[in-house]
Amino acid sequence: MSSRWEGIDEFVAVAESGQFTAAAERLGVSSSHISRQIARLEERLQTRLLYRSTRRVTLSEAGQTFLQHCQRLQDGREEALRAMGDLASEPKGLLRMTCAVAYGERFIVPLVTRFMALYPQLRVEVELSNRTLDLLHEGMDLAIRLGRLQDSRLVATRLAPRRMFLCASPAYLERYGRPHSVSELARHNCLVGSSDLWALQQEGREISQRVQGNWRCNSGQAVLDAALQGMGLCQLPDYYVLEHLHSGALVSLLEGHQPPNTAVWALYPQQRHLSPKVRRLVDYLKEGLAQLPEYRITPL
Repeated sequence: MSSRWEGIDEFVAVAESGQFTAAAERLGVSSSHISRQIARLEERLQTRLLYRSTRRVTLSEAGQTFLQHCQRLQDGREEALRAMGDLASEPKGLLRMTCAVAYGERFIVPLVTRFMALYPQLRVEVELSNRTLDLLHEGMDLAIRLGRLQDSRLVATRLAPRRMFLCASPAYLERYGRPHSVSELARHNCLVGSSDLWALQQEGREISQRVQGNWRCNSGQAVLDAALQGMGLCQLPDYYVLEHLHSGALVSLLEGHQPPNTAVWALYPQQRHLSPKVRRLVDYLKEGLAQLPEYRITPL
């Protein structure tokens, strides 16, 4: 019984090159072998795929349809073979990635450094930037991003949770009182980080509330320190504040108005087959973040 795959490679080679001799050279076989295989394929399909002339081979209507399916089959077969080969291959070559400055310095770069120690043939360039770089334009392999995603051209893998907390120290609340609604934030000194728009929920929908105060710094750690000293209200991600919320150094506020959970994401350009260096680094970052003390604290 003939294999159902017989003749497909020969048919695609002839269809793409337009000649039996060119197809034979491409596959390293004789023209007579090509002709026999395609004749058997047409016989099995009970359909004429090619029209032959002395100079050129053209596709029938059925041949054009069949070619598209066969090319996808070939692509899938090559994809499967590459994937299996990558399972045994080690990350190597250059990997270019980007991440926000503070989060990258604190969490991502230390993990990337440990990852590189495992694979000495790998070179990594990390660009820490609070700008949202265009991966395709900048030639980046990977981006670590926080919050909600916008670019649909990229594939996203969730690395870790990210919950935002609005909080203040007991000393501040004792002196100035506790806000009980979003509108009351206007009466409080809000410690502004990189944005004076705080994400909150009101009546089941997410809103952006503009806040103001007498202190601003685009560093999460600096905002945290100011909040611990009783200077005002802050809104920060879980990995900054959970420890202090558990100890009582900070108090969570307006819990019913906190925004829906976001996440830490790994983003990479759309492609069916990830290189070993990107795939393994993404897996390593996901496992590594889960083991960090900041992510092992039980959420409130």
